[in-house]
Parts: sequence; structure tokens; C-alpha cells
Amino acid sequence: MPRHYDLCARVQNGFAARLRRIAVPDTKLNLAISNVLYKEGFIAGVSRGDHVQPDTDYVSTTPDNIATRRLWLELKYNNDEPVLKKMSAVSKPSKKIVMKVEELQNLAAGNRAQFIKGLQPGEIAILTTNYGVLELRDALEKGAGGEVLCRAI
Repeated sequence: MPRHYDLCARVQNGFAARLRRIAVPDTKLNLAISNVLYKEGFIAGVSRGDHVQPDTDYVSTTPDNIATRRLWLELKYNNDEPVLKKMSAVSKPSKKIVMKVEELQNLAAGNRAQFIKGLQPGEIAILTTNYGVLELRDALEKGAGGEVLCRAI
């Protein structure tokens, strides 16, 4: 089972330690969440590599090397301050948070939905939907509800 909360903690800790780049497990969910963070401007890049460094040339993932494959996230800073201030998991193994479109609209408008605080200006929520992993506003455009994985500001 993919663990998005592990990715949230690794990204948060990487920015807190002022690292230039971090390695996270190479899973489909981590790649999808990383792509949303990249598209929204919170990280500078996403690349594949091994547990030591990003690849300079393409290396396919095989059963022999799958355990050492990692996604390398280039963290983004503005005037030496992290672009991503906070990233936290919303849905957890003990409590899955699944929302319908109406609840997501409330969340996007800054209002409370279920027991989740509304989004603040500049904040994003990342969901897994029938259309894949999407940012909240993209999910609303497609009219899709889903599980709220994490939020970032």
C-alpha cells in the first residue's frame, strides 16, 4: 500500500533541513503527488535515480534494481526561504478522508468540510480521484470527488 504520509514528512523535513534535493521511494503515487507539487510550483524538479544520486542517463526499472530506485525531488527556495512552508497528510490509515464534490467546493472556498479546515490563499490540496491524482481545483473542474491525501502551503 502506497504511503503518501511518508512523502509529506520527507518533503517537510527536507525543506526544514534546507536540503537541495531529497530522495523518496519510486512509487506511482509518490510520482503523481510530486508531479502535482512541481506543476503548482512548490518544487523545482522531479527525476528518477538510485539510492545514491539522480540518473544522468535513462535507466529502466527492472526486478533486479527495483529496490534501489528513487525519485529525486529538487527543492525550491526563494531568497533562501523554502517555497513550500508546510506539507501535511490529511487522510491517514486510521481515518480515510473521502469527499464529494460539494464538500470539496466548501474546502476550496475556505470553509470547513467534514472536520478539515478550509484552504487558505496559496494553499493546495492533493486528491486521488477516478481521474488520477489531482490538485483540488483540477478535480473540481472535472467534477470529481475523492480521497484528500495531503495539503501544502
